Amino acid sequence: MADPKGFLTHDRELPARRPVDVRIRDWREVYEDFPAPKLTKQAARCMDCGIPFCHNGCPLGNLIPEWNDLVYRHDWREAIERLHATNNFPEFTGRLCPAPCEAACVLGINSDPVAIKRVEVEIIDHAFTEGWVTPQPPTNRTGKKVAVVGSGPAGLAAAQQLTRAGHDVVVFERADAIGGLLRYGIPEFKMEKRHIDRRLDQMRAEGTEFRTSVNVGVDITAAQLREEFDAVVLSGGATAWRDLPVAGRDLKGVYQAMEYLPPANKDFEDSPINARGKHVVVIGGGDTGADCIGTAIRQGAASVTQLEIMPQPPAGRPGSQPWPTFPILFKMESAHEELSDGDGDRVYAVSTTEFTGDAEGNVRALRLVEVEGPQTGFKPIPGTEREIPAELVTLSMGFLGPEKGALLQDLGVEYDARGNVARDKTYMTNVDGVFVAGDMGRGQSLIVWAIAEGRAAASGVDRFLTGETALPYPILPTARPLV
Repeated sequence: MADPKGFLTHDRELPARRPVDVRIRDWREVYEDFPAPKLTKQAARCMDCGIPFCHNGCPLGNLIPEWNDLVYRHDWREAIERLHATNNFPEFTGRLCPAPCEAACVLGINSDPVAIKRVEVEIIDHAFTEGWVTPQPPTNRTGKKVAVVGSGPAGLAAAQQLTRAGHDVVVFERADAIGGLLRYGIPEFKMEKRHIDRRLDQMRAEGTEFRTSVNVGVDITAAQLREEFDAVVLSGGATAWRDLPVAGRDLKGVYQAMEYLPPANKDFEDSPINARGKHVVVIGGGDTGADCIGTAIRQGAASVTQLEIMPQPPAGRPGSQPWPTFPILFKMESAHEELSDGDGDRVYAVSTTEFTGDAEGNVRALRLVEVEGPQTGFKPIPGTEREIPAELVTLSMGFLGPEKGALLQDLGVEYDARGNVARDKTYMTNVDGVFVAGDMGRGQSLIVWAIAEGRAAASGVDRFLTGETALPYPILPTARPLV
């Protein structure tokens, strides 16, 4: 235990965000540096519980009390070893994960939880600075070839594990750069892409091959893939987005979030879908909606309004979502802070009924109505209809599962009741030698679940190819978050 009285003597503290009027002028990450003495105090708050529920909150099984203690003792070298023992990419999770580990922290029962994410990201950033994150090429090669389709966190985790196990791994990505939504879905102000690039440098040095601009199923057929490789890992994500079938949906200026964010991530200053000078409406209150808000503000939007059909969540944990579950709470992300500081608003318990356009077919306004809660099926409240200006609309309403295109059709994989690719306990589909990991098999989920599934699927692939495996198997495919 780092400090037996740490949780009594130190309050939870996080790094300050850069001033709103400064950070919206650039695309750099929003947080300022966190002084080492403050980080030591945060690590000292970890109580080293008899039953550390943070382990249960995190599907990766991160050894949180161990590396908190090591940071408190300034043993950074051992801290990164313990962190990497369960997580291939802590620089991603430490920036992007909503931290179910913190929701499950025992200290959080009656106080503020340990700042686990901040300690995690400081460990990995320190390790990169010191040059401790080096390639780990395999000592022996198996001669087996594995194709990984999709380069998001699940695919990258599976690829790194399998490469280190001695297999020849090729990662296919249909975009022009590796990273999946890490690169083209997550804005730069949440995670600068240099963090992806330096990890890819390590993976290339270990022997992983990357092929971009390849639409598997079209540019290379399923049959060709099966003929060239001994095993296939499907990790293409749950990219079939939920649409909004209302009048005016086909007007110009109404986009899915994943049509809007990727070009903005490619060209910060001059994206072809640009909010500059426009009244922007973001439909959807989740993290993707917040990403659209921050992007539109940096592009110079005249105003930004976020709409959410659900009621505003409570500020504190409700009785229906007891510890150690992950509660749905009112959050003030950096983008929301920027929204509140400017010309914008967050509107809850409303439903869009229609988009209206001008003579040229461009969207100009959005009509909405207030609704009752989900228990009534979001019943409209008469007399609450109104219209707001909308010259650019992004739909950030979640995803319905994987795209059921040529690749999945030609492979002949089966689906579960929710429309995701079905798999057994080894993560193998009904097609021998074809595995699935991440959102493609689980449905839309968190980055920690994707990495955990990539690691577990790699274990299944390794055993399939060699008859045994020493790779970790962190979660069953049927595992679910604490509820």
